[in-house]
This record gives sequence, structure tokens and C-alpha cells, in this order.
Amino acid sequence: MSAKIPVGVLGATGMVGQQFVRLLQEHPWFEITVLTGSERSAGKPYGEACTWVVPGEVPPALREAMVQPTTPEIDCRVVFSALPSTVASPVEEELAAAGFAVFSKAASRRMDADVPLLITEVNADHLALIHVQRRQRGWDRGFIVTDPNCSTIALAMALKPLYDRFGVEEVMVTTMQGLSGAGYPGVPGFDIVDNVVPYIRDEEEKMETEPLKILGRLEGEEIRLAEFAISAQCNRVNVLDGHLEAISVRLSQEASVEEIIEAWQTFQGLPQELGLPSAPAQPIIVRPERDRPQPRLDRDAGEGMAVTVGRLRPCPLLGWKFMSLVHNTVRGAAGASILDAELMKVQGDLD
Repeated sequence: MSAKIPVGVLGATGMVGQQFVRLLQEHPWFEITVLTGSERSAGKPYGEACTWVVPGEVPPALREAMVQPTTPEIDCRVVFSALPSTVASPVEEELAAAGFAVFSKAASRRMDADVPLLITEVNADHLALIHVQRRQRGWDRGFIVTDPNCSTIALAMALKPLYDRFGVEEVMVTTMQGLSGAGYPGVPGFDIVDNVVPYIRDEEEKMETEPLKILGRLEGEEIRLAEFAISAQCNRVNVLDGHLEAISVRLSQEASVEEIIEAWQTFQGLPQELGLPSAPAQPIIVRPERDRPQPRLDRDAGEGMAVTVGRLRPCPLLGWKFMSLVHNTVRGAAGASILDAELMKVQGDLD
């Protein structure tokens, strides 16, 4: 058996960083050798530096591991970045220039023309942009691959089979997003108890642009954006984990309920074909019940890596409407980056 690839988690003390640690602790291909954090956390044992808020406990093997500053001197060459967008961009670029494979959750580079914005089942071919990225930025071995906004994943994954089979012309989406999407300690209790907050900074702009790049077509060295309109309204609700979305869509071709459901149920991507360790067997799960999906009941489907859809019915305005749900800190965050890295390992891009 070959040795595991040493990896680092940047911003390891935050909620998404903790999900990286949780999901990687027994990974068959990757082994955490580096944990980084802010100046406040650096130099402390990981178990002391972070307030553990994700399921389970701090892995015993990492409890005493020292949190390090985020610099190119860290002892690994593959990093999963949970750094906040406000600081991620220069740090991640410095690491990529130094030869690191950077898998980033930050929003700052997602829409760059030479940076893949990846959902592995949807647009794995966009990884070809890495060669463009290296050439244009003068990087030798390093690169940056980004994941979409957590709510974008629930939308783009559900749209992909419909877009490919029937075409998409217009989309309206209203989100009900869990508290963990705001990180820890998140939204103050006085603001969210007995309340819904109808604004999440920059969220609507991300949802209206990111799916167009993800569903876009790679033409030569550029992504030609998908050409349909998205209108998004994003809300923070008093649910711990899970982003639930009410989606209406106008298709380019006529389709029946049975045809749409069949498109979802038969949808597969490279992760499923290759049997990647973190890949859900069924990336889109269709719930037939009239009151599903629900965050508490369905967010952990496929070990938190599947998108769950349901309530498909006619829409008097756009044609069809349905609900889509994603576990925002697993498939919507850490799990997505890990799946990216698994795919690139199999393709030989981490050698």
C-alpha cells in the first residue's frame, strides 16, 4: 500500500476547518500533517486553540498538534483552505506560487477566468484551466482550485441534469440557509431566535453568477458562461445545518414529471464512475414525499455529500418548481474540496 499524501488544513480552528479535520481523520489517501491558524491560534495545541463544534471529538492524534502560521514553509504540498475570503487571496496565491496544490473554499478567486470553480460531478473538465493558470501566472507545480458557495452547490447540482437534457432559460431561487453557514459563533441569538434574516451579504450575487460559470462550456482556454438568467433571494433561518432552496425553472424543452425525476435519478459523474472515497453513490436523491426534503431529516444523505430534491410540481410562472437541500458545511464546504482532491489524485495531478 502506498503512503498517504501529507496535507494541510489552513484555518483549521474555524467551523469549516474543523469539518476538514473530521472528514480527513481516517481518509484512505490523505493524512493531515499541518494545521494552520491565525496569530491568535498559532503556537497552541490544536485541542486548545479551537472550540470544537462539529460532530464527534477532536481526533486524538491531532489534539496536541501545534497550530502553525500559514506560510510556504509548512511541511506538505497539498492544502485545504478554510481561510476567510478577506485574507485568503494573497495567502493562497503565495502558496500556489511556491508549488502548493491549493483547494480553496474562499470566494475571492472563484470567478477568475483561469481558476476552476468545481463541482466534480458537474464540470470536471474545467480542471484543464489549471494549465492555463500556471502559464499565465508563472507557476510551476502549484495551482488553485475553488469550490462554489455552499448554496450554489444545491442549485447547480439540481440544475445540471435538467440543463443537459432539456435546457434552462430562467431560474428563480429563494434560500433558507442554516446558521452554520455564518461560521462560529455565527448569528447572534437575539437576531435569529423567533426570526428570519432576509439578507446575507454577497450571497445573492454569488448565486446569480457562480452557476453560470459551473454550467458553462470549456472552449479552448476559456469558459463560455451558460446563458440563462438567475434571480436569487437569500435568507438566514433558525436551523443549525442545511441550506434548503425553493427553485422555479423554465426549461427550453417540454418535459414531464417522470422525465425530470428520471434525469435526476440517473445522474452520475466522474466521482461515481471512479468510486472516489468521498463520492456519494447517488449524487442527487429524489424524495417522493410531499413534505421533503427537510434539513433535519435529509441533510446527512450520502454521508452529507448528496443533494436531495423533492416537491417537484408545475409552476404557473416558469413551468416547474421544486426544493433542493445541501449540507452546507459538508458537501457545501469541506467535503466538496476533498472530493476535488480525490479526483485530481486519480487523474495524476497531485504527483
